[in-house]
Amino acid sequence: MVLVVGTIAALCSISAFVPQAWRIVKTRKTTDLSTVMWTLQVIGFAVWIAYGALLGAWPILVENAVCVMLAGFILVMKVLPHHLRHAVADRIDPDAGSAGSAGSAG
Repeated sequence: MVLVVGTIAALCSISAFVPQAWRIVKTRKTTDLSTVMWTLQVIGFAVWIAYGALLGAWPILVENAVCVMLAGFILVMKVLPHHLRHAVADRIDPDAGSAGSAGSAG
């Protein structure tokens, strides 16, 4: 039962970041995101990774490693200059740039 609860928690945590990351790729907009919040989120996940490693608790380590990558992507997209954010998003989804961000500087 503990494994089931942990797995559900991990899937929810990981899944929570995907819509935001995908929205950034689609719209190229990050103006409404808090840099401080995403920085703290990344730091928090990094500390959880260290904690999981110190305990030898691979489920904690792996789940937080995936979360730190997703949150890190969002943070990087937030702090990148406009043209670089668009370049990264174009690599991930080339079709979205022409349809979703005409004229937006977000």
